[in-house]
Amino acid sequence: MSTQVHATLSEEQVRAISAGLDEPDWLLQRRLDALDALDELAFPDVIRTPGRTWTNLADLAFEEFVDPEAQLEEKDQVGPEGVEVLPWAEAVAEHEELLRERFGSVVDPQTNYLTALSTALFSTGTVVYVPEGVDAEDVTVRTTMNSRSLFNYTLVVTEESSSVTILERQETGDDVDGKRYYSGIVEVAAGENSYVQYGALQDLSETTYTYGLKEADVGTYGTVNLVDCNVGSRLTKSSVEAHLNGDSSEAKLIGAFYGHDDQHFDIDSRVWHNAEHTTADLVTRGVIDDRARSVYEGVQNVGREAWNTSSYQRENTLMLSDESEADASPKLIINNHDTEASHSATVGQVDAEDMFYMTSRGVPERLAKNMLVEGFYVPVLEEIDVEELREDLTERVRERLQARS
Repeated sequence: MSTQVHATLSEEQVRAISAGLDEPDWLLQRRLDALDALDELAFPDVIRTPGRTWTNLADLAFEEFVDPEAQLEEKDQVGPEGVEVLPWAEAVAEHEELLRERFGSVVDPQTNYLTALSTALFSTGTVVYVPEGVDAEDVTVRTTMNSRSLFNYTLVVTEESSSVTILERQETGDDVDGKRYYSGIVEVAAGENSYVQYGALQDLSETTYTYGLKEADVGTYGTVNLVDCNVGSRLTKSSVEAHLNGDSSEAKLIGAFYGHDDQHFDIDSRVWHNAEHTTADLVTRGVIDDRARSVYEGVQNVGREAWNTSSYQRENTLMLSDESEADASPKLIINNHDTEASHSATVGQVDAEDMFYMTSRGVPERLAKNMLVEGFYVPVLEEIDVEELREDLTERVRERLQARS
């Protein structure tokens, strides 16, 4: 395991970040514990196929682009009346007990090396708190990265019988020389009978290396939809996970990506069925062009006590060039017999018969291919209830297609 990153970090740097946010001692201690754990923690698991490791994060020269003392960003955080959308420092001041209870309750800070690094160094974040019975739409969080590295943290807490729809977007602002690193951790704690629709669009510059983990704990009769869209960055390692811990809880994990040039996407989608009568739907679609690469791993884990479970997974990757590469690894782990579960994954090129049908009717070849690519995303777009995210993703796909025409 690489020691390049934490060998250059110090306790003083972590204390300075915590002091700048006016954090209490218990939160500082969690940061310091994460810093101390870096020596022992492994990097996130990556997919290995015979003779190949698809994404070796440990080999990245993090010391070239991680600068904990110069994290700069602009953040736009907006929410309707009745829901609290707070910058991290304000949340610390106003909801310390909530943070003490919920921070690290879904994403273990020491899950792996990169989550611990993020816990020790995050300097910006958002807390979305939805009280009992409140219905909130149009929560938006936009983060513009203006530094070489940025560590961002988002906590969403919904109380009983509440609902919220959230759009979070990451993009790059000021230019910097050389490589960049962005880390985004998202925790969702969904209370009983609550509903969370969370959508994210990562559109960072293609000099940026990105690690993201979005993880949800879903209570009884709760529903969480996590939508993860990736079009930017040089290399993206993104994991979306849901723990169905309450009876009759539900989750949808929706993913979309578009890679071109030499972009690399490593996408994970995982669900744990831990209670009875739970339902999960995992849907991911991606397009890769030029020399881009993608790899996908999906896991449906049905526990011994998860009776009467329904779990479905499908992943499709469309390759637009002979130089692009893609692989997929869907998995089922079933520990009881009262389960309906299935999975599928495909990797292929634009269908020749579809192309022939359209060109034979006078549609130019390039336009025909672009239309087929846009149509390829429709099953994912239909699952996205966040209208602005759906429109943003559609526009970014069209821009990519027009650029290659």
